Parts: sequence; structure tokens; C-alpha cells
Amino acid sequence: MTIRIFDSGDDLALAVSRQLASRVQSIQLTDRTPRLVLTGGSIATKIYGRLSAESGARWSAAHYWWGDERFVPEGHEDRNDRQAREGFLDRLAVPDEHIHAMPALDGGLEIAEAADAYAAQLPEEPFDVVLLGVGPDAHIASLFPGHPQVHELERLAVEVLDSPKPPPERITLTYPALNHTRATWFVVSGADKAEAVAKALAGTPIDEAPAAGARGIEETMWFLDTAAASKLPR
Repeated sequence: MTIRIFDSGDDLALAVSRQLASRVQSIQLTDRTPRLVLTGGSIATKIYGRLSAESGARWSAAHYWWGDERFVPEGHEDRNDRQAREGFLDRLAVPDEHIHAMPALDGGLEIAEAADAYAAQLPEEPFDVVLLGVGPDAHIASLFPGHPQVHELERLAVEVLDSPKPPPERITLTYPALNHTRATWFVVSGADKAEAVAKALAGTPIDEAPAAGARGIEETMWFLDTAAASKLPR
């Protein structure tokens, strides 16, 4: 595990965007298709805004999934896929067939059916990078402290009916899916996340700090700004 600390959220976002571009480019040089899992949130917006066609990465040739999604109508402002489309997917001309968005409320499936349908779309090979934000309660994706989804080991994607954050209905990947990745990158900014970061890195049980349960097969990186890192041991 590696921890990198930056002076500001802007510095963090720039570093992650550059490292992600480098990773995608290096994968493509081996003639493999990069498989990335995206996250939502304000720091993700900053990262996506810095992804560039001039970076050397062929973003349009990569494939994209999501760690979780709000079960609201397609195109709703709360959806993480809309955030990513507006942030970089549309701008960098990523084709629709490379964008594996989670089903929406108006897609004709009940939420449990939608979760199972999404699980069926996941690749058999490991993801290359899973991006994860961390909430002030140390949740990741829509795996919340004290909720049964953190203990799910069979299903790769599950429904959440009572999220403590609105909207209450969501679909989330579980640990068996999130941890089926070569690299896990946590991206965390802000003093309100400092306690959660400290708990996760201290190895707090997943029922209290779900972020503690996510890790990559080959690499686990924490990208923090100084505020988010402020409660780590010195």
C-alpha cells in the first residue's frame, strides 16, 4: 500500500489524472484494453476535468464501469455516469459501447434485477484500476457502515434500498467485484474525510469502515490532500 499526500485537492486531482493517463497508455502499449471503474463526487469531477486527449492515453479505446449508481432516471443530475459523461467521456469521444453504465430507474427493471443485470456485464478478467472516494462515514461506493451489503460475498452487484445518503435506492458493486482489480486508487479530499481515512488505514473492521475492505491485487494507492490526511499518525 502507498499513501501520497498533496497540498490541495487541485494538486491531488492533477496528479491522479496524470497517473491515470500514464497507466492507460502503458496498458495500451501492451495491446490490452484498459478496464476502469469510475467513482463520483467532487474530487472525481476535478480529476475528470483534467483528463486530456494530449496525455498520450487513448481514452476512447478504454472501457468504463462504475462502482455504484443512484437508482434514478437516466440522465438525472444525481447519476454518477452523467457526471463522468459531462466531465470527460463526451468531451473525449468515448463511444457508447465502451460505457457500461448501471441500469436506471426508467430502464424497465426492478432494482434487484438491475443489479443482477449489471453484474452480468462485468468482465471476467480483473479491472485495471478501480477509483474510490471515501465518505465521512468511511463508506465506499454504496457500501455503508452497518449495512448488510458489506458482508455480501456471492453477488457481484447488489441493490441498496435504504442508503443513509439520498437518494435511498442505489446499486453498488460488492467487495468480490471491487477487489477484482489490479489496482485500487482511493481519492480523498477534505477535512471532513480525515477521521474516515484514519479509521480505514488503521484496519478498522469493515462493518465500521467499509473503506478498510477494498484493495487491489497488485497495488493499493491512497491519494490524499493535507486536510484528508490530517488525522493520520505522524
